Amino acid sequence: MSNFRRALLLSLVLAALSACESRSISNSGYQPAPAYGYNARNADAFYYQGELSAYDVLGGDARSGISDAEIAKTLDTKHAIALTKGADVMLVQSGALFADPEMIASMQKHYRVSSFTGVPWQDPAAAKGDTEPKVPYSQRFRLVAAKGGFETVIVYWGVLESGREDIATKAVSWVPFIGGNIPDEMQRMRIRLVAAVIDVRTGQWETYVPEPFEDTSWSNSHNREASDQEQVLLLKAKGYQALADGLAEKFGG
Repeated sequence: MSNFRRALLLSLVLAALSACESRSISNSGYQPAPAYGYNARNADAFYYQGELSAYDVLGGDARSGISDAEIAKTLDTKHAIALTKGADVMLVQSGALFADPEMIASMQKHYRVSSFTGVPWQDPAAAKGDTEPKVPYSQRFRLVAAKGGFETVIVYWGVLESGREDIATKAVSWVPFIGGNIPDEMQRMRIRLVAAVIDVRTGQWETYVPEPFEDTSWSNSHNREASDQEQVLLLKAKGYQALADGLAEKFGG
């Protein structure tokens, strides 16, 4: 897959985060219909501050100045990224203080992993209206990794997309159902993930996108929240394992 297609897929995943029935893996608590938004029962929402921009992570900040010569030099020095088994990796989940435990566990089967915050950094100078060129965030990011002794950073983004369908039993009150409640809603959910593997020394990067996973679940008014969160955990476990295994296969882990 070309870098253009990889970048396009990354852009599509990030764009999906703004869709009305999509939520970030970093803000995945129960959020009832009709639209996904802030909900007090979602503990993540208390500190969720949005996603890391692709430009934040991968570079391309025009404020630092870009020339055709620099672009040509970057192409000429491009090299394949490799990750040996057991390599030290700084793992970042966009939008989260720490990577999800399931993702860390999946990655630890291949690498030595340390988690770093993926909460977007707020530039105090920018907040005050200072428009002078600053050091790009992507370089600050790589410097932090270098100080920790990491030669590779893996940043991943993810969305959970849901669709709900009412079924006839919602309108039927006379059907007996002993020992439980009648399921009245079906929820389809899928997870889409994308990871960027960044060489700390050069800033060069490649991406990997595993196949999405989908699940269908029936629920009623009494177990809607529990059913939703079971789906979230199931899809995260499957998606994270596929992402970790795919990274190891692609990059030589």
